[in-house]
Amino acid sequence: MQTVILAAGQGTRMRPLTDSLPKPMLPVAGKPLVAHAADRAVEGNSEELIVVVGYEADEIRSYFDDEYRGVPVTFATQTEQRGTADAVRAAREYLDGPFTVLNGDVLYDDSVLELFESGPSIAAMEVDDPTSYGVLSTADGLVTDIVEKPDDPPSSLANAGAYQFPAEAREWLDVGESERGEYELTDVLDRTIAEYDVTPIELDRWLDVGRPWELLEANEWLLDGLDRLLDGEVADDAIIRGNVVVEDGATVEPGTVIEGPALVRSGATVGPNAYVRGRTLVDENAKIGHNVEIKNSVVMTGATIPHLSYIGDSVLGQNVNLGAGTKVANLRHDHEDVRITVKGDRVSTGRRKFGVVLGDDVKTGINTSLNPGVVLSTGAQTEAGESVTTDR
Repeated sequence: MQTVILAAGQGTRMRPLTDSLPKPMLPVAGKPLVAHAADRAVEGNSEELIVVVGYEADEIRSYFDDEYRGVPVTFATQTEQRGTADAVRAAREYLDGPFTVLNGDVLYDDSVLELFESGPSIAAMEVDDPTSYGVLSTADGLVTDIVEKPDDPPSSLANAGAYQFPAEAREWLDVGESERGEYELTDVLDRTIAEYDVTPIELDRWLDVGRPWELLEANEWLLDGLDRLLDGEVADDAIIRGNVVVEDGATVEPGTVIEGPALVRSGATVGPNAYVRGRTLVDENAKIGHNVEIKNSVVMTGATIPHLSYIGDSVLGQNVNLGAGTKVANLRHDHEDVRITVKGDRVSTGRRKFGVVLGDDVKTGINTSLNPGVVLSTGAQTEAGESVTTDR
């Protein structure tokens, strides 16, 4: 069976982290987000991966090359991002039988593997508020209907964005525009439900990674599954507690304390006298320096936090460089959930503790203070001693 992985979108709700990097390539526990979807396809015995690319396609092409974990990879290009049916239609010329579809920006647990064994099928998840999802109706163990974002949901069973379609579905992809001006897979699902017995595959866990705090949550989830492995250079007096991975080529300097789960990737350095705790990713070639504390954060490739700083519950983009004494506040004094700006709207993260989101190449002056929920755009800079309370 072939698997189509949808990875063409930019991820505008994830800005500024996606200004130059496609959302499916954002880091989650040592791999791009899209690679975790590919892992599920390989584990489901897919014979070919068809990766649909668009925005910053070369980033994704260079990661996969022509195979992934021994499975051939073919690339299809979606020239304009016009919806999920349009994305699968870009892959149509390569399809020659029943096929699965996975979203490249969604994390699925092992329960999704049943999707590959039971077809046609659709992955689903019980949710507290289904009004923001496609919602399934079921009877006698089969899907009878799907409705998009209903005001009065017929169930709490949400579409989790993973499908197995019959071979005929490749001919059903020429759907009309939806009210949102997109070509959506819901229309293809409607026809599949009408002509086939479609099995709902209820997932145990699933995460749609659309916004910065969900990238943090994705890393928290998968870092929890780490097994301790110290392949890098770890100083004799460094203290490593719990499930910590220090990859070959990484360095942990004297006096450093790392409390897992944490992942320090190849080329990264931590210390001396640094403190890394919580579920933290220190990505390739990042530097956590003298007397720096990092808690429950994602520090992306090439980011540098040289000395005397505190970063908590935050996402730092590529090649960020923080001046000495930069401090991040991650808790509101009124104890309300932290809010950040997404596509111009101030929205709740649903988290009492959340720090900041820094785009690529952000630089802070010494003794900068960043308040909870601040988002700094790609290339933004602060002055020495500045206190930042609003986005820029």
